[in-house]
Amino acid sequence: MTGHLQRDLALLKDRILGMGGRVEEAVDRAHRALVERRPDLARKVIAEDRVIDESELAVDEECLKILALHQPVAGDLRFITSVMKINNDLERIADLAVNIAERALEVCSAAPLDEPLRFEAMSAITRRMLRDSLDALVSSNAGLARDVCRRDDEVDAINRSHFVVLIKRMHEDPDSTDVALSLLTSSLHIERIADLATNIAEDVVFMVEAVVIRHHGLPETVEN
Repeated sequence: MTGHLQRDLALLKDRILGMGGRVEEAVDRAHRALVERRPDLARKVIAEDRVIDESELAVDEECLKILALHQPVAGDLRFITSVMKINNDLERIADLAVNIAERALEVCSAAPLDEPLRFEAMSAITRRMLRDSLDALVSSNAGLARDVCRRDDEVDAINRSHFVVLIKRMHEDPDSTDVALSLLTSSLHIERIADLATNIAEDVVFMVEAVVIRHHGLPETVEN
């Protein structure tokens, strides 16, 4: 039984990593579509979202199969339940990438705004957070996961600066409202991706240490 369980857990890890890789690619393409004004990349993100949806279902089915067949406990059970939550967060990140791609199509059809926006830095931090949260899952590295959580404040700060700049632009130049609103919405979506990467990292800490850090200041432990 133990050998079969470990084999199925290894397969599950491969599946969630495959899901993560596809989501990372979608986020990267959505970012490039926005900052490089690439409608072709935006359309690719939108078209390939169905594949990610199918991957999510496959991972969920694998988790349920393992729970039913093996009735895992302790660390193995935490791994499976964490994967189920991470799988859902990854699918939501992919949906946000689609939203950014849709906004990118709107931005591509308008004249560029000459404003001090920091989408390159914001996206770079966010994509690294996502990559590191998945690396932490693979390596069971709670320290790396905690570091991901700390970086979320940087993304929040950039998002707030975008809000100030773009709202000011819309007040001063009503003709730019549509494109400014598309950029502001994109910034909000990127900030939300960072939040979900943080959620993944928090789930990794729970998986490794059996400690809940999602509600800061209220640590909880479970039996190993």
